[in-house]
Amino acid sequence: MLRSIKILFVLSVAIWGLLGAFGNIVDWSGTTGAVAAVTSMSTFEGGADNWRATANPAIIIAGALFIMLSKTIAGLLCLAGAWRMWAARKSNADAFAKAKTFALTGCAVAIFMLFSGFIVIAEGWFELWRSDVMREPVLGSAFRYGGMIALIALFVGARDD
Repeated sequence: MLRSIKILFVLSVAIWGLLGAFGNIVDWSGTTGAVAAVTSMSTFEGGADNWRATANPAIIIAGALFIMLSKTIAGLLCLAGAWRMWAARKSNADAFAKAKTFALTGCAVAIFMLFSGFIVIAEGWFELWRSDVMREPVLGSAFRYGGMIALIALFVGARDD
């Protein structure tokens, strides 16, 4: 039963990543617009005058691609991991532990994207913490997603008997 719950958790991360990436693609102008708002630092007073603020299209596209591709990769890895875990659910503990590799890697990709992209770059470099408009919807969400995915990874990664 516990193994089935772990598989469901991994599937939930896969769905989060794939639905998120799909949304980023379908609303590409919204995705690039959000990245542009962060990089331009225009959502808080004095931000657009900061030397770090940029409207460089290459940086905006790179940021949007990083988000979308990271979600896609995380989702696909978790999907493959869930499939392997399902196939190994009745196997011994070592076989099931080995089957978790893709799932845990997918979770790690998602956490890396959320931490490095949103916390380090958006919040740290582009000072998004100063934006009353974007602080909670962007940084709060990234923290919640990253925290939940990390907890799922810890739970899934725990040794089974």
